[in-house]
Amino acid sequence: MKVSFLGLGRMGRELVRHVIAGGHDVTVWNRTAAATADASAAGATVADSPASAVADAEVVLTMFFGPGVVREVIIGPGLAFAPDALWVDATTVSPADAGEFAEWARGRGIRFVSAPVVGSVGPAHDGTLGTLLGGAAVDVAAARTITDLWSDPEKVRELPTPAAAATAKLVANLGVAVVAEGIREAVVLGHAGGMSTHEVLDFLKLTQLASQATVKAPIIEDRAWAEKVQFSADALAKDTGFMTGLAGAGALPAVEAMAARLAAAARDGLGASDYIAVLRDDV
Repeated sequence: MKVSFLGLGRMGRELVRHVIAGGHDVTVWNRTAAATADASAAGATVADSPASAVADAEVVLTMFFGPGVVREVIIGPGLAFAPDALWVDATTVSPADAGEFAEWARGRGIRFVSAPVVGSVGPAHDGTLGTLLGGAAVDVAAARTITDLWSDPEKVRELPTPAAAATAKLVANLGVAVVAEGIREAVVLGHAGGMSTHEVLDFLKLTQLASQATVKAPIIEDRAWAEKVQFSADALAKDTGFMTGLAGAGALPAVEAMAARLAAAARDGLGASDYIAVLRDDV
């Protein structure tokens, strides 16, 4: 199929590799043209504008930082998609945003599926991400011809609406935020009892925090949050804002605690670093 992929950030660059390897005729666009180099080398065509990228695409994939970029690139300019095109948006947005984008697409005869992914750069590279697909069943089935290229089949969930998929993604990322707070508090507690950071992280491999403690241990111990970014502090801060906005103030105290730590990390110039930089003063 003729597939266009817009948004080649850290995750987008990994996802588009699978689409190209799947044998599709791929066109890419990114605001920073240098990010398209690998896709171009792998055989993708580089478009000079979003409008030219989507003009004749059967499937348009978008993976942007947040809903503001979707509005800036797609909604605001009123991009003209090909007739009956399928727009698959993998951007993490709020349920209200997903509903808005679906309604915009519907009014223009564009099929729309919200398809946020669960996982970070490593699973994206390996093609073992979780993918949450929300939309009409026939459109979700069509979207899976592409999204299954980067997904672990056991981690795919089909939901009835784009808003439901967006909500499910926030639930998944709440786990990231709360586990990060748990790791931080475990380090603080361990230090209070005379344990080293390494000892705490090693012990956490025996606990319910094992998965993230194992993945983040090399970053924490090397203080390499700026060099080994898997999921940025700014991105998780955006998502915690969606969570508290949906649930209401005071409903998610652990998330709100992590949101405050992420905001402090951003003030310290660490917004682009891995979110585990929230431990910088504790290790």
